[in-house]
Amino acid sequence: MKISYNWLKDYLPTNLDVKEVENLLTFGGLEVESIEKISKIEGGLENFVVGKVIECKDHPNSDHLHLTKVDVGEEELLDIVCGAPNVEKGQKVIVAKIGAKVYDGSGNFFEIKRSKLRGEVSCGMICSEKELQISNNHDGIMVILDEDVRVGTPAKEYLNIEDEYVLEIGLTANRSDAASHIGVARDLYALIKTQKKDDVAFSIPKVDNFKIDSYKNEIKFEINPNLSPRYCGITISNVQVKESPSWLKDKLNLIGIRPINNIVDATNFVLFEIGQPLHAFDLDKIEGQKIRVTTLEKDTPFTTLDSIERKLNGEEIMICNEKEPMCMGGIYGGLSSGVGKDTKNIFIESAYFNPAIIRKASKYHQLKTDASFRYERGTDPNITIYALKRCAMLIKEIATGEISSQIFDIYPKEINPFKVELNYKRMYSLIGKEIEKTTIKNILIDLGISISEEDENGLIVLVPTNKVDVLRECDVVEEILRIYGYNNVEIPQNIKSSLSIHHNPDKEKIQNHITSFLASNGFNEIMNNSLTKMAYYENNLNFPFEKGVGILNALSKDLALMRQTLIYGGLETISYNINRKKNNIKVFEFGNCYYKNLEQKDSNDVTKRYSEEKHLTIFCTGNTFDASWKKKEEKVDFFFIKNIATNILELLRIYPEKYNIAPSTLSCIEGLEYKHSDNNRTLLTIGKIDKDTLKTFDIKQEVFVADFYWNNIIHSLNKKTIRYKEIPKVPEVRRDLALVVDESISFEDIKNIAYKAEKKFLKRNINLFDVYQGDKLPKGKKQYALSFFLQDEEKTLTDKQIDSIMDKLIKEFDKALGAKLR
Repeated sequence: MKISYNWLKDYLPTNLDVKEVENLLTFGGLEVESIEKISKIEGGLENFVVGKVIECKDHPNSDHLHLTKVDVGEEELLDIVCGAPNVEKGQKVIVAKIGAKVYDGSGNFFEIKRSKLRGEVSCGMICSEKELQISNNHDGIMVILDEDVRVGTPAKEYLNIEDEYVLEIGLTANRSDAASHIGVARDLYALIKTQKKDDVAFSIPKVDNFKIDSYKNEIKFEINPNLSPRYCGITISNVQVKESPSWLKDKLNLIGIRPINNIVDATNFVLFEIGQPLHAFDLDKIEGQKIRVTTLEKDTPFTTLDSIERKLNGEEIMICNEKEPMCMGGIYGGLSSGVGKDTKNIFIESAYFNPAIIRKASKYHQLKTDASFRYERGTDPNITIYALKRCAMLIKEIATGEISSQIFDIYPKEINPFKVELNYKRMYSLIGKEIEKTTIKNILIDLGISISEEDENGLIVLVPTNKVDVLRECDVVEEILRIYGYNNVEIPQNIKSSLSIHHNPDKEKIQNHITSFLASNGFNEIMNNSLTKMAYYENNLNFPFEKGVGILNALSKDLALMRQTLIYGGLETISYNINRKKNNIKVFEFGNCYYKNLEQKDSNDVTKRYSEEKHLTIFCTGNTFDASWKKKEEKVDFFFIKNIATNILELLRIYPEKYNIAPSTLSCIEGLEYKHSDNNRTLLTIGKIDKDTLKTFDIKQEVFVADFYWNNIIHSLNKKTIRYKEIPKVPEVRRDLALVVDESISFEDIKNIAYKAEKKFLKRNINLFDVYQGDKLPKGKKQYALSFFLQDEEKTLTDKQIDSIMDKLIKEFDKALGAKLR
């Protein structure tokens, strides 16, 4: 939001430097993001000063040039060659010194440098009014008649040309009270009084002289109070629509608003002065002299001021006459009802519209206007009449006309200031410091918060209706503290602490441990929005739309549903990076997923209707690492992501005997599913994202994913304390087998059978070191080359014992899997 510093001073006369104003506003919560210096004269007349011609004589090599010596308040006089016919000794003039940029009359500037003109040195230029950009007079130099002007005075000071500063304020959504020059001035007023101890004056324009000239124009109204809790208006007749005066155009141009005509500019001026949006209608185009505030049927066409026909969604606030819509209330005017050069009579609207409806309509139509910016944050319902009077008086001043109706005010249910109890003891506890009661009361009054009652324990305050987010005691404390200053609350010398008990397992510690593991393996953590697109879940067998948790007042269809999985957010991240030539991606995300419990949808306990699950989802695509001279590129594959996932399980002491492995039940993931062997809960789904899902995100390379059901992982953790034992003194024995099995048999099947057959001496590190499929094997068969490690921790195994164990394993493989030795 742009704020003009000089405009601000119309309500708060202050001599503070603009940098001090910037610091104070940022200190008080209105962050000044940038300051733009704007000069009324381009270039700001830098290096232009008042000088006095001490000597003037004819140039020896010219019939029209003069050689002058000019005093500009420096130690030495400047030699200047001047061609003006009216230059004379003793004149006070304006001099452009070396380095000054002078206007050439054609829109360009040239820089003054030390030079020679017909053999004579010239170290400056004596300027005409045209070269100073104050008129088109170029007949001669500008002569200063005021003898009291000091030599060396900056030209912009003599010409009374002020630099203008425009402050760009990053207005947060909760500060609708500061969405105007007066709103910012009120905050600055409180800050100056509290921080600078300066008794500066703050005032707003008075409307006491407002009067009604006649009652010849009467309007009928039909207002839906749910759409517009307050609707005000007035008519003005016999106006002259023309160009606005310079002062008004200058103020609007400074803050980036294009002047249109004096009527529209007056409404915009009041908007940026007070913060109340207004709209001007051509009164003669209001059919039936009737205003209706209502909604229209879905898909009704409506052409806005930008000449674009828009289809309504049926929920917009529409300002209509007796026959047709005229304006999309609080957002954008209609093409056919606006004020034009032929307009003679106008109706000015000043309303308070429902913020939620304005925001939804603005988002739906992708229309962000200065009016919608304020309405959707919540304007002040009790400033509408003041704004109307202020605008009407301004229009009478710059467009003549007469106020030709009463002030229409439809306000069925008055919105009163909000009453809040402020307890001193609770406030001191919240702040961490006792602030003087007088200071507290002064800050509240300076902010426009009145004190209704007071006793030794605290205050009852009335929060004005422009502060839409100040509804609780802690909100009032925040208002006090931002003016008093957070940095004025000293850090205490003593620290109070209490013992806390962490229940095992420590979820945060475990998450940090896994985060560190992934980061050390080259993965980056991502964080996506919990709100996601509805389109992802429509006709989705894996994550049914019916189980999705919808948002009541969704900002858009892209943020209308709570996510049921982290997969889609991760794929959005991958797609975003691939589109920016980042193809090798390894990322992970911890986050919650949300579901509607359909079997409990009618439960009186709202907590049973919904559930949330925490997930850890890991993604990788492209190469395992960037190419280098030392290593060749290696594509990410299923076994890469599986290795990462199983290492995480081992880090968490979830060993193979705790889970069973089966094909994935999710159609979007081609891979495996790990389920707990006791309760059959899913621990992990791992595999490759299917092509149809990748196509939705316009991803053309393979993406592998490991999705941990984190809540189930935490429940599966071994809660026993880790015990250490001595390393066995006897060596382990290795035996290799080459088994021919059916193609459908997995390595996991062989491991499970082996561990069941030999529990005592078989170590948990069976190794698959070769897989062979080819024409030397029967069709449908493959060969696994496996290493088995045997060990008795008490004594060395004999050959007889080893052979017996291996025979037993071979028989079990044959019996269960039909495996044959090769």
